[in-house]
Amino acid sequence: MVTSGTNGQQETPGPYPGSCVFRTEDRYRFFGRAEESHEVRKLWQAQRVTVLYGPSGIGKTSLIQAGVMPLLSPSATDVLPLGRVSYASTFPRAALPSHNPFVLALLMSWSPPAPPTRLVGTTIPAFLRSRPVRRDVYGDPMPTLMAVDQVEELFTAGRRHQLYRDWFFGQLAEALRANPDLRLLLSIRADRLTDLLPYERQLADPDRKAQSPETQSAGEPERFPLEALTVARALEAVTRPLRGTGRAFATDAAEQLVDDLTKVRARSQKGRSVEPAQLQVVCEALWHSLPPDTTEISKSDVLQYADRALSEHYEREIRQIASERFNGDDRTLRTWLRLTFTTRAGDRQAVRQGATRMAGIGRNVVALLVKRRLLLADQSMGKGSYELAYDRMLRPVDRDIQPTPQGRLGAEECLREAEAALCEGDLLLAARLGEKALTRLEEHDLLLRARVESLLGNIAHEHEDLEGAISHYSTAAKSFETAGVVAAVGPLLTAIGRLQLAQGHPARAVRDLQAAMVRVPADLTIQTELAWALWHGGHPDAALGVLNGVLDREGNNTDALLTRGQILAGMGRADAALRDLGRAGPLRWPFAKVAHALALAQTNSLKEAQQEMVEALAQSADHGPLLFYAARVEQLSGKTTSAVDLAAKAITAKAPALPEHLAKDAKRLAVGAG
Repeated sequence: MVTSGTNGQQETPGPYPGSCVFRTEDRYRFFGRAEESHEVRKLWQAQRVTVLYGPSGIGKTSLIQAGVMPLLSPSATDVLPLGRVSYASTFPRAALPSHNPFVLALLMSWSPPAPPTRLVGTTIPAFLRSRPVRRDVYGDPMPTLMAVDQVEELFTAGRRHQLYRDWFFGQLAEALRANPDLRLLLSIRADRLTDLLPYERQLADPDRKAQSPETQSAGEPERFPLEALTVARALEAVTRPLRGTGRAFATDAAEQLVDDLTKVRARSQKGRSVEPAQLQVVCEALWHSLPPDTTEISKSDVLQYADRALSEHYEREIRQIASERFNGDDRTLRTWLRLTFTTRAGDRQAVRQGATRMAGIGRNVVALLVKRRLLLADQSMGKGSYELAYDRMLRPVDRDIQPTPQGRLGAEECLREAEAALCEGDLLLAARLGEKALTRLEEHDLLLRARVESLLGNIAHEHEDLEGAISHYSTAAKSFETAGVVAAVGPLLTAIGRLQLAQGHPARAVRDLQAAMVRVPADLTIQTELAWALWHGGHPDAALGVLNGVLDREGNNTDALLTRGQILAGMGRADAALRDLGRAGPLRWPFAKVAHALALAQTNSLKEAQQEMVEALAQSADHGPLLFYAARVEQLSGKTTSAVDLAAKAITAKAPALPEHLAKDAKRLAVGAG
C-alpha cells in the first residue's frame, strides 16, 4: 500500500534505493547487472584471488550483496559475511590492547555478536581455523568464500599505517597458503588499484618469493572491472523494479530518462552509458515526486520531475558538506570546485590529482567529495585525475533546495553520523557531531548518553587527549551504571585504567581495573591489563600470578602469553620467556620483539638477539621498557657505550615511561655502574 504525507509525497519505501546500496534482501529489485553478477560469481569460486574494481558509485558493494551472493548455493559454498577493514562502534577503544585495527575490523564484520575484546588478539588464519568445517553432500569440504569490501580504506592513512597494512595482507596470504579451498574477493575503488598491486601478487601466490621471475606471472590475480551501465541494462534497471508496484512507464518514457542520463556522463566513460548512482537518485526522486494515484509514468512526468533530480541532489550534497565542514558557508566550496574543475566557459575539465590545489579545502574534504560522488576519481590519465560527476552541478536551480541539516537530526542520527565520520578518520567532524548528539538528548535517555560519551572518549583517545578521554569514559560509565547495564561499565573502566597507566599512575590503574573485574569477572582481557598495571607498579610476582590464572583458564590466550613472556624476560627467566613468546608468535609488536631479543641474549644467542633488537628499535623510539630491555641486550653483548646511551633514553622516555622499579636499574646502567 502506498501512503502519502502532508506534502503529497510518498512515505513508504519505493522500488529504488536512491543513494543507498542494494543489500542482499534487495536482490529482487536489483537489475541490469546479471551478466556481471554471474561472471564475478564464477571468478570468485574458481580463482584464489579476484579483484573487483571500479570508480566510486559504480555499484561494487551492491553487485556483491544483491547480485553475486544470492547466486551462491548454501549447500555447495561456505560464505562469510561481507568484510570491511574499518568499523564504527561506541565500544571504548582505549580498553583494547595493542592490535591491528584492520584485522579487528574484518573479524568484527565476520562475527558481529562477538565483543571486540574476544577478537582483538585473534589473527585472520586463527579465526578461520576456529570455524567448523562445512561439508557438501559427498562429505567433501566446501570452498570458503570471503569478500573484503572498500579495500581502499587500507590506504587512506598512507605510511602511518604501513605496518598494520603489511601485517593485514600477510595474514590473508597465510590463510590462503594454509587452506587450498579458500577463495578471496577484494573490492576496491579504481583510483586505488595501484596501491593494491604490491599485495595482490603476494595474495594470489603466497610462495612467489621462491619462484624465478619467469614463473612469477602465474601468481597474478584475476581482475574484473565494473563499468557504467549500457543503455539496455540501464533500461532494465529502470523498468524491472516497477513490476508489482501498480506503476509502469509509458511508451518511450523510460527511454527518455535513460537518454537524458547518457548526456551527463563523465569523460572517462566509453560510449553511451549511465552512472548507476545517478540513475538510482533520479529514479527514487521521480518515484517520490509523483502523485500517489499515478499508475503510468509519462514522458512529461520524466521531463517535469526527473530532469531536475540530479541538480537538486548535488545541490543538496554541496550544502550538506558545507554544513559539515564550512559552518554552512558553501561559497568557499563552490568557488573551489568552479575554479578547479571547470573552464572559463563553464565546461567540466579533468584535473590531474597531483595538480589539484588543496588550499583551504584539505584532503579530507576531497576524499569526502569522492565518497559522496561529487568528484569522480579516474586513473585513465596515468597519474589519476578528478572531475565533477555532473556537468550542471554548479549551476543555480530555480527553487530553494534544502540540505538535510544536522540540526534536524535527532541524537541517535547524530551519533550514527559521528560513528561514520570516526570510521573514516575524520576526527573533527566526528567530535562536532558527537557534541550535537549530546545537545539533542532527552534527559532520561541514559543509555544513549553513555554511548555518545564513549564515542567522544574514543575521539579524544585518537587525539591523544588522555584527560579528555578519561573524562568522557567516566561519564559514560556512570550513565551505564545508573541505567543498570553493568556489563558495559567493565570495558569503560578498563579503558580508564589503561589511560591512567599511560599517564604514569599504576596505582590508579590497578584500582580501576580491579573495579572492572568486579563487573565483568569472566573478561580475561581485563585481567591481563591488570597484570600490566601491577608490573608497572613494581609488583612483577603479583602480575605473574594474575597471568597464570588467565592462562590456566585459556592456555592459548595470545595477549596473556605475550605479557607473561615480556615480564619473564625482564626478570631474567629466559627459558620460560622464550616458551611463552614462541607460543604467541609470530611476534609483531616492538616490545615483544625486544623482550624476545633479551631472552635470547640471556641464553647467549647474541647474534640473533642483536638483529631482533635493531628491528624493534626501528619501530619504536620513545618506549621506556623497550629501550631499557634493548640496553640490557647491548650490555650482555659487551657494548657498554650503546647500553649506557639506550638506558639514558629509557629514563626520559614517555610513551610509556619506564616503571619505577626498572628506572633504578636503568639509572645504574646509565652511569656505567651496571
